[in-house]
Amino acid sequence: MDRGVWIIAEQWNGKLKRVSFELLARAQRLADKLGDHLSAVLLGYHIKRAAQELIYHGADVVYLVEHPRLFQFDPDPYANCLERLIREERPEIIVAAATTTGRTLMPILAARLHTGLTADCTDLDIEEGTGLLLQTRPAIGGNVMVTIKTPNHRPQMATVRPRSYKPSPRDSSRSGEVIVKDYPDELFASRFKLLGLERPREETVNIEDTEVVVAVGKGIGKPENLKWIRELAELLDGAIGASRAVVDLGWLPYPHQVGLSGKTVSPRLYLACGISGAIQHLAGMRGSELVIAINKDPRAQIFKVADLGVIGDLTEILPRLIQRLQRLKSKGEKG
Repeated sequence: MDRGVWIIAEQWNGKLKRVSFELLARAQRLADKLGDHLSAVLLGYHIKRAAQELIYHGADVVYLVEHPRLFQFDPDPYANCLERLIREERPEIIVAAATTTGRTLMPILAARLHTGLTADCTDLDIEEGTGLLLQTRPAIGGNVMVTIKTPNHRPQMATVRPRSYKPSPRDSSRSGEVIVKDYPDELFASRFKLLGLERPREETVNIEDTEVVVAVGKGIGKPENLKWIRELAELLDGAIGASRAVVDLGWLPYPHQVGLSGKTVSPRLYLACGISGAIQHLAGMRGSELVIAINKDPRAQIFKVADLGVIGDLTEILPRLIQRLQRLKSKGEKG
């Protein structure tokens, strides 16, 4: 019986998603504090090689369920298999990603198992003395941070946002155990029928995967000034991010939105232009390595998280910054 810490790994066409390694890194901290081992659950078809990768990235045990019906995500067989596995092994803690898969599966499991679920956590920890999972997340529209515990029911369950934690490193010298679970065909029955797959109509550059994000807030003044943001993003080989206010105004479409109600990013450089720094927005970019903020309000909250802050008018600073970058780029190309 496994009473340790579990993560629900995610894969696509047999290849593990980055978020699986992020979950392992988060959960490893929890397992270490509890003095327990770390397990991963992997569902799919033709995925045995991926199971070994989970061990290389930190899992001590991998529970593997393979079946043709698990090739594409389907809530019914996925939830059925996970419920059966959880009842058999009875883990203490289960952590999943706040992706489409995680946000679909975890509420179903919580209802079936009669336990609690804390969604979109920004931090997870273990309480000293009790060993309970501390699940921290924004509440009341992101204006406060609350910590939630599940003292009376098991497993303790939480989801965390992708790109909110660095992935665990790969160590091919690690060894672990892959436990293959064989379940009866009735567990793979589904009420759903897959009609096809269609790519979302979004921007060609995914802000979650780029190394540089040039983000814009309402402080840009008017939509015409977005031309400077586009130029900056192009010069820096980056993507354009936006605050919720900019998206609500219709200046940029939703795929650019960073924050609790948008996307979570963790670029090497996050350039915040005219962003005040509301807690909802900060939660979406807290994993950035270097944060540079430009704002004319010296009391803007963004300066509290910025590595470098520039106080001034964007309409004066951005054109000069663009000219400087253009000159540097021109010199580099000539050299």
